[in-house]
Amino acid sequence: MLINIQHLHKSVAGGSKNPKLRPQGKAREAGLNNPSNLKILGGTARGLRLDSPTVYLRPMMGKVREAVYSTFQSFDLYDYPVRHLDLFSGSGSVGLESMSRGAKHCTFCDLSRDCCGAISRNIPWCKFDGEDYSTRIICSDVLQLLRDPVSVGIPEGETYNILTICPPYEEVTYADLLDAAAGSPVVTDDTIILIEYPVELWGDLPHVYNGDKVTMIGIRNRKYGRTVIAMYICNPTGKIDKAESRPEEFI
Repeated sequence: MLINIQHLHKSVAGGSKNPKLRPQGKAREAGLNNPSNLKILGGTARGLRLDSPTVYLRPMMGKVREAVYSTFQSFDLYDYPVRHLDLFSGSGSVGLESMSRGAKHCTFCDLSRDCCGAISRNIPWCKFDGEDYSTRIICSDVLQLLRDPVSVGIPEGETYNILTICPPYEEVTYADLLDAAAGSPVVTDDTIILIEYPVELWGDLPHVYNGDKVTMIGIRNRKYGRTVIAMYICNPTGKIDKAESRPEEFI
């Protein structure tokens, strides 16, 4: 299916900022800067408020995150040792939510060093720095990671069960993200890819996307106010039998 490239180049303005002054010379603790009232919604770290960077962020809304993880759990994803790649991480709320619900590893990627610093504080705050978990924080361009993961520190051959792509709408080209994800060495059979995008592009993401490495089959495409969440499964083998193809949601 063809993608409307013109529409996938649209920009949508957004974001919020609420930096706070802190005493000089004192270590900053997680949970201090929380302008978006971010917190973990379920699992072992439920209720913990997350530290936020002092840069423009448009984090996934709580009601959307709750719906996403309800869907992931309905697929029985966390019955397996899940490895999660959280792209455009911001404060890390999406990946940390996954770890709270059962993921054993998460790699976080954001281009902002301020965001990476917030993630590094939130990981121990949520108690995901112990021997039962592993994490990695990569300060890099997302497209570079997807196209050449070894160049940013991901070991050759390492793959993930879940990819979440929640970009700043106005700064990305969705056609490029789809192409990079479907051709990336970090995806494999049955990888679930989530893409968050603005309602202005509703109907433009395809049900099926054939990439250089995998074919992405659309399994969910749902609106939550002005946010849309598309989910794909790569080269489905039948292992995740509840993640069925839903072409009608992509029309």
